[in-house]
Amino acid sequence: MLEDMQNTPAPAMRWLCLIALVMAAMASGSGRSCAAPSAGSSAPVSIPEPSAEASRHYRSGNVLWVVSTLWAFAVPAAIFFSGFSARLRDLALRVRRHWYFSLLIYLALAACLWFLADLPLDFYSDYIRPHDYGLSSQTFGKWCNDALLSLVLGFIGAALVVWIPLLLVQRSPKRWWLYAWFAAVPIMVFIALIEPIWVEPLFNHFGPMQNTALEARILKLAARAGVDATDVYEVNKSVDTNELNAYVTGIGATKRIVLWDTTLKEMSAAQVEQIMAHEMGHYVLRHVWKGLALGSLVMLLALWLTHVTIGWILPRCRSSSGVRDLGDMAALPLLVLVLSTIGFVLMPPMLAVSRHFEHEADRFGLELTHDNHTCATVFVEFVRHDLSYPRPSAVVQLLRASHPSIAERIEFCNSYHPWLEGDAERYSGYFK
Repeated sequence: MLEDMQNTPAPAMRWLCLIALVMAAMASGSGRSCAAPSAGSSAPVSIPEPSAEASRHYRSGNVLWVVSTLWAFAVPAAIFFSGFSARLRDLALRVRRHWYFSLLIYLALAACLWFLADLPLDFYSDYIRPHDYGLSSQTFGKWCNDALLSLVLGFIGAALVVWIPLLLVQRSPKRWWLYAWFAAVPIMVFIALIEPIWVEPLFNHFGPMQNTALEARILKLAARAGVDATDVYEVNKSVDTNELNAYVTGIGATKRIVLWDTTLKEMSAAQVEQIMAHEMGHYVLRHVWKGLALGSLVMLLALWLTHVTIGWILPRCRSSSGVRDLGDMAALPLLVLVLSTIGFVLMPPMLAVSRHFEHEADRFGLELTHDNHTCATVFVEFVRHDLSYPRPSAVVQLLRASHPSIAERIEFCNSYHPWLEGDAERYSGYFK
């Protein structure tokens, strides 16, 4: 994870797992890099000024984030409070009286409705805007395929898990949130386990690195970092984007380091090693597991707050919404709305934890390679190649940033070298 990815509207069916997926993504995140001057130089690297295009990209991205956030609240609120969700429920019950099959019908109808409501904004943010800035190589057909695949996967995920809280509410109206949490934690771990091997390959091809010499260098670095038998994958993201990325994902037997082919085409071997050192830091420092543990605690708090909040809202809108209690499938948009609101409130501290993880991984990578100059110039290239903004405002950092700013990271690369000053290194005990 070396740099923030652009925020886009969340798919419609990430309902019950909203908080968990945020934390899982925070723990397995992403990074970008590009070509830079040769490694080994000790000269400080200057923080670059953003181009006019990068400044426009930053400002328009902030506007898009505000619009997307408000839209994410508006859609479930409109579906629920207008009574439309109750009408979908009634239609589903007329088609099939069996509770679970009627729930599936309701979920399919709601998923399609949500998909259509989000479609214009998703198309602009994920297709038109990246193309306008030269950051995307994706064809319209590939975008449509990915969007429809996300819709199908979202429906399958909802069909597998949404019945759990509904049934728990019916069986235990006062303690459902606690029992739902017990069920959600293993689901969250299961998602982190299977996503790298079952979900991600549905969108792009993952294979071994083509540059075997570079792979050997990475594996040698991994051995020195105390990372054993970690798979390194090359993914053909060039069919989707011109941007650069690398990340660590998975847990247990599915742990892997993933390099986008765009990154491998643009970077020198020294830069790839620096990025890998950063990613190995995430693995060695157990950031994925720490993120999952923190995510489970956040989910517990979120579910309890949801129970309290919905218990206050529902009695005041029964007539307009047509929903009697949370156990009603028609209450799902309200559940999404409340969870989204709580997630928004809890997001700043979660992002602060993510930024701390990223800073730790930066430190780990520098101590492993002692290559401050290459690390700093990697971040410089984000500004040039990926239109990253080096000094975002404090508000943007608080509400949106899962990584420290590029300016902060370059300054850290320039100044952190305890091995030159005779000071102890924080993570040297991990190295072999």
